[in-house]
Amino acid sequence: MTRRDFLSQGASLVAASAAVPTVHAERGSTTSEIPRTSVHRVEADGVSVFYREAGAPDAPVVLLLHGFPTSSFMYRELIPRLADRYRVIAPDLPGFGFTEVPEKRGYTYSFDALARTIGAFTDALQLKRYALYVFDYGAPTGFRLALAHPERVSAIVSQNGNAYEEGLGNAWAPIRRYWREPTAENREAVRRELSAEGIRTQYTYGVPNPAVIAPEGYTLDAAMIARPGNMEIQLDLFLDYANNVKLYPVFQEYFRKAKPPLLAIWGKHDPFFIPAGAEAYRRDIPNAQVQFLDTGHFATETHVVEIAAAMKLFLAGKL
Repeated sequence: MTRRDFLSQGASLVAASAAVPTVHAERGSTTSEIPRTSVHRVEADGVSVFYREAGAPDAPVVLLLHGFPTSSFMYRELIPRLADRYRVIAPDLPGFGFTEVPEKRGYTYSFDALARTIGAFTDALQLKRYALYVFDYGAPTGFRLALAHPERVSAIVSQNGNAYEEGLGNAWAPIRRYWREPTAENREAVRRELSAEGIRTQYTYGVPNPAVIAPEGYTLDAAMIARPGNMEIQLDLFLDYANNVKLYPVFQEYFRKAKPPLLAIWGKHDPFFIPAGAEAYRRDIPNAQVQFLDTGHFATETHVVEIAAAMKLFLAGKL
């Protein structure tokens, strides 16, 4: 069996398991009740958007937006920790996870397009007010939602979700070359970084004890990227990320004008989005809270308990 066959088979197994909610303690049980996470689909913008949800339907909404190269699966441990107080919703962005984009849709993969689709998703679910949790790609996607409907955003939690040039670390060097010269050679250089081993390294880099990183996340991510045509989608999005950087001043103007309550909670060893990006939020939102964690890019893999606790404290009274 080749690596590709193994990863493809793994994706099928994970997809099957994701369709069945985990068994949790029942109401009335003597054990502590754990909110049940369920999985759903909804048509939005001509896309079948897959999402995870937990919590009371009438509770304040927290919208979790994932980043590269993962999906809503990255929030599997965070969702139940928030769902005792909030209605927690985590969609898979187009090109990621189990969201399906029909070929006839003729979808152009850009961050403008991702934001339009997720905006249509929030409309389909009739979400009129929500707190945003943004990570990595989720940041430029979520900030576009905020620009379109600032009245809907009650608060923002940015976990290694950047909006400032000084927050871009040295790990962006090959991608910056790709922006400046989108040649076939530079595209291939980025492609090499997206191998299964490259994705695993993104999870473990900067983590004091890499043994705490479970393999399911990076294995699923690698399997999803290995799907026919998906690598090209990812390379197109990396190229389009340059347009996010151009929008940073617009995002910053939104922060200054709207001054949403903001918590920047950051893996301080992240080579992609470095601590300066977290500190920069205070320039535009003086009351922004900044907290650093002794971990890397994927902080929910190592510090989900701390993140959930910080979010509950921060969000109390804001939603």
